[in-house]
Amino acid sequence: MIALVDSDIIAYRIAFACKDDDGKTAKRSLNSYLTDILLIGVDNTYSGCYADEWKLYLTGKNNFRLDIATTAVYKGNRTAPKPQHLPLLRKHLVDDWGAVIIDGQEADDAIAIEATKLQSNFVIASVDKDLDQIAGWHYNFVKKVGYNITPEEGMYRFYKQILTGDSADNIIGIKGIGPVTADKLLSEATDEMEMYSICLEQYEGNEERVIENARLLWLRRYEDELWQPPIKDMA
Repeated sequence: MIALVDSDIIAYRIAFACKDDDGKTAKRSLNSYLTDILLIGVDNTYSGCYADEWKLYLTGKNNFRLDIATTAVYKGNRTAPKPQHLPLLRKHLVDDWGAVIIDGQEADDAIAIEATKLQSNFVIASVDKDLDQIAGWHYNFVKKVGYNITPEEGMYRFYKQILTGDSADNIIGIKGIGPVTADKLLSEATDEMEMYSICLEQYEGNEERVIENARLLWLRRYEDELWQPPIKDMA
């Protein structure tokens, strides 16, 4: 099984943790942390999550979502300075760990695309809840928990985020609708069309806003994919 590793988060976590250390110490810390992550399932704790290969992904330049976001600047709320060792650790991941830099989209998109190709022979290693829209095995390397997402659960999580938005990425949802309310609204839906209709109703028929949020939140399953609303079955 191949571990698809969200390396953006790892680089940031170690860079922040080592902000008062020198570069060599930061690289050693990253090596130790990443090695522990790649030992997924060795002790048989995480049934289904064993990985004997890995691919590491980093987000590079440009992002198609910047052109889609009109309600608010995508990730425009991220104004804090980046930790000093971040460029060093990113280079270390590329040069010594074989990480791939993804331009034009996010590392998460590349992970989702690769997971779609692999179908079931993968485990996504991340702590980013956005990746929970992808069906298959996941491993939270902070909580050290392995879990499986079904296609139905992944789709549900996606539509839930359309309602709530995502404050981490500056995606504006509906005021007053948090996770609990979103669960109540979507609980009666039996398929994707009904979930989409619920979102459309909550946005007071503003389909442009629903589509904007959906395209910002949707992780690509294929290269250059742009999310489209579901089509009602006329049969």
